Amino acid sequence: MDDVTQAIAAVRSGRPVLLPTDTVYGLATSALREEFAADLYRLKGRDELQPTALVASSLDMLFAWLPELDDRARRIARELLPGPFTLVLPNPGRRFRWLTGARTDARTDAIGVRVTVFPEPARRVVDAAGCILATSANEPGGPDPATLDHVPRRIRNACAAEVDAGRLPGTASTVVDFTSDQPSVIREGAASAAEALSRVRAALTG
Repeated sequence: MDDVTQAIAAVRSGRPVLLPTDTVYGLATSALREEFAADLYRLKGRDELQPTALVASSLDMLFAWLPELDDRARRIARELLPGPFTLVLPNPGRRFRWLTGARTDARTDAIGVRVTVFPEPARRVVDAAGCILATSANEPGGPDPATLDHVPRRIRNACAAEVDAGRLPGTASTVVDFTSDQPSVIREGAASAAEALSRVRAALTG
């Protein structure tokens, strides 16, 4: 069984895998069930109150999994994705509540999303397995992994499969919250947040 086939089978069954993205190596699994997310959080040692992004390989896939996204959210997503951004968008259907972290009680109406320009082998995994949840494959607060060798050994050993795409840029995605009329930058990362906000303003007013 090749790496891609092994990774597809693992994700479909809710086991953790290591996948390359357009930024860093991600620790990923299926987003479809809460217990899959809980297992991944335990493996990473991630606080369950922290949100995790829903990740798709295309806008069509993202919109299919979040059909209640309104026109504003879809226009924002179309402007910035695919690309090295995580967008926090309104989630009126309150889907994937186990990814919303501290928002679980008060703000399940928001969700972080990514549409990644995956290296081809990883794209095949996500295309076959559907939307995944993913977080950087590091210790909490540790350096972002640009190669598989940068992934902590205990995490790498616990994964059911891995896809190697060589060295990646090594800077995590830029995170912008668009849940209110005044967007806020949560994390400056691989792409310019100021440029993203400018593009979105133009898209919404054009």
